[in-house]
Amino acid sequence: MTRSSTLSAGADAPPLVDLDFHKRQKALSFALLLPAAFAVLTLILYPLIRVVEISFRDGRMMNFARISELPLGLGNYARVLGDANFWNACATSALYVTGSVGVGFLIGLATALLLNEKLPGTRFLRTLILLPWAVPGVIVAIMFLWLLDSSFGVFNAMLRDVGLLTGDFPWFVDSRSALISVVLATVWKTYPLITLTILAALQSVPRDLYEAAMIDGANRWNSFFDITWPGIKGPAYLVIMISALGVFRDIDIVFATTNGGPARATETLALYVYKEAFHYFRMGAATAVGTLMVGVAFFIAFLFAGLANRARY
Repeated sequence: MTRSSTLSAGADAPPLVDLDFHKRQKALSFALLLPAAFAVLTLILYPLIRVVEISFRDGRMMNFARISELPLGLGNYARVLGDANFWNACATSALYVTGSVGVGFLIGLATALLLNEKLPGTRFLRTLILLPWAVPGVIVAIMFLWLLDSSFGVFNAMLRDVGLLTGDFPWFVDSRSALISVVLATVWKTYPLITLTILAALQSVPRDLYEAAMIDGANRWNSFFDITWPGIKGPAYLVIMISALGVFRDIDIVFATTNGGPARATETLALYVYKEAFHYFRMGAATAVGTLMVGVAFFIAFLFAGLANRARY
């Protein structure tokens, strides 16, 4: 065999793969994941297992060291599912989450579309719009308590100036408007995250598609539904899921503004759990509702995660 034929045979041979290197890389990857996995097991999985266990313990007890002495049973679930206040909290939570996330998404989408345009002062506006996201929920509640105050609130003063209101209207006290008022405060805190996520998605949509659409005679609505929405709906579904889960479990704004009143008009499931646990000391009933809430949260997560996976651009 000549030297040239040997070289050509060597060139055609497949490259040698260092299997030991790949094994070491895989082992290193697992080793780097171990601290995070340990934290998840310690801080999330174990408490979740304890919550599920306590939900099957019938009776009242605040001593967690002795709560396992209570008998096992389905009494907590039977009591909760037969409680009219529980179903009222379910309906209120559904309205609260849908209203807060729905309105917040529309405002966030409109704001992101505006900030995506080349306008003067856009960088300053991006920073300004993100500020509500960093404000604690209790502070947001105090702000809206002042804004919607019946006597000297800014909102009532504006309505009186334009002739839409003649007296003082108690927004957080009236059962007809209390939930709407809480939703407004929650929307103000929720929409910045939606704006930031959709704005990042908008900047990844190729500009060439819009230029081609303009040449073909497409208007703004055609460009939005045929180019913009397909390009951002994956991240949009994910941010809706994150926002919905956050609003579903949060208690700070509702607790600080209405504490579930008036007449349980704003009592969400999260607040219902708090009252069952720390007002009536029914830890079993509280953890039973908490377990049901975890199930609902997993359903929401799987639903929107599936939609996001199918919506890849």
